[in-house]
Amino acid sequence: MKLRRNFVFLAMLLGIGIGWPALGSDHLKLHGIFSSNMVLQRDKPIKVWGWAPADQEVVVRASFSEQPAKAKPENAKGRWEVHFEAQPANTNEQTITVTAGDQEIVLENILIGDVWVMNGQSNMVWPVEKTLHVDTESAQADLPLLRSFKINNNEQRTMQVDIDEPVIAYEGGWVVSTPESARQFSAIGFAFASRVQRATGVPIGMIENARGGASIESLVPYRKLREDPLTKRYVEWVDERAEVFDPDQWLADRVVGWENKVAKQRQDGVSEDRLAKKPTMADLRSFHIPGKSPSDAGSCYNGMFGVLIGLHIKGVLFHQGYNNAMSTTCLPRRYRALMRLMVEGWREDFDDPSLAVGVIGLCAGGNAQNEENFEAFSFSPGSFIRESQRLGLADVGDPEFTAFLPAYDVRVPGLHPRKKREHGVRASRWALSRVYGQEVLWEQASLVSAELRGDVMLLTFDQPVMPDDLSPVIHGFSIAGEDGKFFRAYARLEFAGDKPEWSTKAKGYNAKRVHVWSPLVERPVAVRYGWSRSPMGNLKVNGMPWAPLPSFRTDQWDWPEGEDPANLVFTRSDGYRGYAEAKERLNERQQRETAIAGEILARIHSLGRVPVQ
Repeated sequence: MKLRRNFVFLAMLLGIGIGWPALGSDHLKLHGIFSSNMVLQRDKPIKVWGWAPADQEVVVRASFSEQPAKAKPENAKGRWEVHFEAQPANTNEQTITVTAGDQEIVLENILIGDVWVMNGQSNMVWPVEKTLHVDTESAQADLPLLRSFKINNNEQRTMQVDIDEPVIAYEGGWVVSTPESARQFSAIGFAFASRVQRATGVPIGMIENARGGASIESLVPYRKLREDPLTKRYVEWVDERAEVFDPDQWLADRVVGWENKVAKQRQDGVSEDRLAKKPTMADLRSFHIPGKSPSDAGSCYNGMFGVLIGLHIKGVLFHQGYNNAMSTTCLPRRYRALMRLMVEGWREDFDDPSLAVGVIGLCAGGNAQNEENFEAFSFSPGSFIRESQRLGLADVGDPEFTAFLPAYDVRVPGLHPRKKREHGVRASRWALSRVYGQEVLWEQASLVSAELRGDVMLLTFDQPVMPDDLSPVIHGFSIAGEDGKFFRAYARLEFAGDKPEWSTKAKGYNAKRVHVWSPLVERPVAVRYGWSRSPMGNLKVNGMPWAPLPSFRTDQWDWPEGEDPANLVFTRSDGYRGYAEAKERLNERQQRETAIAGEILARIHSLGRVPVQ
C-alpha cells in the first residue's frame, strides 16, 4: 500500500492522468460525488455511475423509482452507468442501493432539489468560521435541507474520471448543514445557499470546488482554449513547456541556486544551523509544473469541476480574479475571452444551454481609495479585470440566466477580506429574482451615453442611480482630457426642478443623469467610475444598497497587453513607474485645488453641482 501511495503522489505532481478506477475494478465503487446525505438535481434525468468487476451486472434501486435500473460494465475498466427519470423536488429522505454480485453500497438520507456549484479561488472557498459574521451565520445553520460537498485542491494535467478520496474534504462526502458543520462551509456559498433554500423550501446541494491561488486559465475547460486566437496561442505555449519539463532538471537548477545562496550566507557569517535547507524533490509543487500549475490551462477544471461531468446541476456561482489582477499577470483581453469560453464550456459539458451563472466581481481588498490618495490608487490592474469579467460574461449573450454581481463596494483590506456574507446575500437576490422568479428586488443599470456639455460630461443611465443614503453627493468619478491624465472629479445628479424623474425621495433630481466635472480638465473626453482595486463609489441602482453600479470607463486606453504569452509586455518596473505617475497627478490636483479653492466653492454654490450642506 505504501508503494501505491508513493506512485500516486508522484503521478499527481507530474500531472499523469490517473484515477482510482484506472488502477483496477475488482470491487464495486460509485463515483466520488455519490454519498449519503447528497442532493440530486430535480426536474432533470438522474444518472448514477461507477465501476464494478467487468463480468458482473450492476443493479441500482432507488426509493423514488418503482423499477430498478440495471447495467453491465461497458469496458475493461468496469465503468457502468444507469439512468432514472427526472424527479420533482422532494424533501423526504430517499435511499439508493447499488449491488453487484455479493457487493452492496447503500446511500441514505438523499434529497431531490437544486445543486449549485461554488467555483473560483480562495475568496470563494473562504470558510464561515473566518468571517465577521460567523456567530450569526452559524447560529442560523440548523438547515437539514441544505447540504455541502467539498473538493480540495486537485489540479491535474489531464481530465480525471473520478474524485480521489484524499481530496474529498468532508468526512463521508456530503454533509448536512448544522451550526457546527456550516462553520467549514464556503462563507459566500452558505450565505447564498441558505437564503435560497429558506426562501424556496427546496433542498439545496452546494458543491465547493474553488482552488486558492487559481488563475482563470486553470478554471476553463481545456478543450475550449483553442477556440479563440488569444487563448489558442496561450495553450500552445503551455503545452510546449509541459512537454519539455524535467523534474530532475528542475531540482538540479534549484540546488545550484541553493549552493550560491549558502556560499553567500557563510560569507556573511550566518551560523551553520541557520543556513538555507537544501532543496529536495519534496519541494516540487504543482505551481512549478507547466500545465499542472493552478495558473495553467484547465488544470483545476480537470481535477475539480470537470470530474463532475454527468451530474446535473442548477447553476454556478463564480468568484475569482486576484491572481489575474496583479500588474504583471493582468491580461484583460485574454481574461475577457476566457470568461466567455469558461461559461460556454460549463454549459456544454453539463448539457444545459441555459445553466444559471452568477459572477461575483473581483473583491476590493487592499487599502481603500479615498480623497487623499485618489489618483495614486486609481492606478489599478484590478479595475481592468473587473471590466473583463463583466464584458466577458456579457459576450455569452444570455442576460436572462447570467449576471455580473459587483463586489467592489464591500471594502475591507487584505488578501482575504472577512466580509463575505454581503456577496452571498446579493447573489441570492439575483437567483431568487431571475432564476426562481420570486418577487425579490434585484436590478442592474448600464451607461447609455456620455455627452460633453462645455467642461461637463453628462452621463445618462438606463436606470436611476444614486447613493443608498439618498444623498445627491456622489463619489468615485475621475475625468481626463486628451492627455489621458485622470483626476478626481466632482459629480452630482441632474437638477430637475419641480419635475423629478425618479421619486419623491430624490425630489428635484433626475437620478438617471449625472454631471461630472473637474477644474483641472477644461475639455474632458473620458470618465471612469469606481476605478481602483478598492475604489470609492457610492452609486447604487435605485438607491438599493445591494445593487452597486458596476465600475466602468468611457475611454479606450487599455492596459498594455502583448500577443506573445512567453513575453511580458508590462513589467514590475512599468508598475512602479505607473504608480509614480499616478502620485504625481495626485500632488498636482491637491496643489491646484488648494490654490483655487475659493473658485471651486463659488462654482459649486452657483451651479448646484454638489448641494451645499
